[in-house]
Amino acid sequence: MRMERMNQQEEISDVREAHRFDTRALAEYLRGQLGEFPEHFEVGQFGYGQSNPTFILKTPQRDYILRKKPPGQLLPSAHAVEREYRVLKALEPTDVPVPHPYLLCEDPHVIGTPFYLMEKLEGRVFRDSIGSALEDPAERAAIFDVMNDTLARLHNVSPDAVGLSDFGRPGNYLARQVNRWTKQYRASQTHTIESMEALIEWLPENTPEDESAAIVHGDYRIENLMLHPTEPRVIGVLDWELSTLGHPLADLAYNCLIYHIPYSNRKRGVVGLDLEALGIPTEEEYKAAYCRRTGRKEIHHWPFFIAFSLFRLAAISQGVYKRGIDGNASSSVATTYRDRGQALADKAHEIIFHL
Repeated sequence: MRMERMNQQEEISDVREAHRFDTRALAEYLRGQLGEFPEHFEVGQFGYGQSNPTFILKTPQRDYILRKKPPGQLLPSAHAVEREYRVLKALEPTDVPVPHPYLLCEDPHVIGTPFYLMEKLEGRVFRDSIGSALEDPAERAAIFDVMNDTLARLHNVSPDAVGLSDFGRPGNYLARQVNRWTKQYRASQTHTIESMEALIEWLPENTPEDESAAIVHGDYRIENLMLHPTEPRVIGVLDWELSTLGHPLADLAYNCLIYHIPYSNRKRGVVGLDLEALGIPTEEEYKAAYCRRTGRKEIHHWPFFIAFSLFRLAAISQGVYKRGIDGNASSSVATTYRDRGQALADKAHEIIFHL
């Protein structure tokens, strides 16, 4: 427990030069919106995250989390803090745990870009795929189970019931996603990746016609969950930037990418580890638990969903790398993402051409 809290503190640093903003203007704005906010407060920036810069605002009364768009020229539809705020507001009354969103500011003149303010939760966040700070395999098994349960809860929420019926375009989700991430990749492409070129050709020709739809998170993994300080219980799902109405199996496949990536690769996967000894379910066990919780009888086209998830993550990695070399990424490690995009695309290529 102490290790996880200490890690969170170590992730907070001074605001990086490219992301500094006018704190006086922010304080004045927040006083007008919240009724009270101190003139002087501390601001720190989290080192994690490669998309929307995330900050902690420390005041004598409470701490807040602020997420904003990064500076500079942005790719179309990227860094949608407005969508993050909307989905948090919509899900707050449901059994999907989310931090309380205080307000959204769409006026770029306040601190330079749109932003939103939300509750700072107190708990544990694991920065690797297995929660290596955990010593008890039984606790790790319980955490994987609640991760699965929380995803199922999200997908069981009716978009109409929470006012999100227009949160995404109806129909052809998978085809539109393949097209979207192809365009995003092209917009940030800096060099040729042969496996990406093969995926760009193969994915549109092999997209399932299944029109299943749900509220999807888009980046669902253990790193984006806040766990209770002592219990194996999710108290908040974080980082909703990529959320939309889409195919629930795309969310599940992304969550299952750990089963296709080596642990040695930035500690993002579990390939090569003794899952039983660690208390981690197999991919088939994890999928079966999800199907049981969502009433799904079986899963079709799984290789496509895994390959697409790897392709999308490769496109995102390329975008991070491009922002890194352009100097406006939200994390200082962005320029290391060149090789990561290549490795993800190569793995997707291996999956689809060795069925």
